[in-house]
Amino acid sequence: MVYLEKNSLVESGLTGEVIGTAMEVHSQLGPGFLESVYEEALAVEFELKGIKFQKQKELPVFYKGRTIKQFVCDFVVENKVIVELKAVKQIGEIEKLQVINYLKASGYEIGLLFNFGDKSLEWKRLINTKSEKSV
Repeated sequence: MVYLEKNSLVESGLTGEVIGTAMEVHSQLGPGFLESVYEEALAVEFELKGIKFQKQKELPVFYKGRTIKQFVCDFVVENKVIVELKAVKQIGEIEKLQVINYLKASGYEIGLLFNFGDKSLEWKRLINTKSEKSV
């Protein structure tokens, strides 16, 4: 079972730090760039703040105990949080489902979805309540 919950206590300190970092990137660059520009800027900010991350991290998709595919998420932060970036007009169900599926497939407990495409940074915190990390 996966659900949305912005105020979850799960990794709240770490996710708060990541959200603040994304806000800094958005305040410096504003909307209008491609997703890849925000990804590079976020990587720079993570480095400056000493936040450990892996960019373009491949994670396995499991099906009935077997690895069937690899997917690539934008970031895994501190080996605890999946971070997915978008630069679209607004986050829709497809974008949320992408992160939800990443969480279910990987076993990570928490994901953050950021949209840099609007004049204000939009973000969603997604929680996987059935996480059994298999990566």
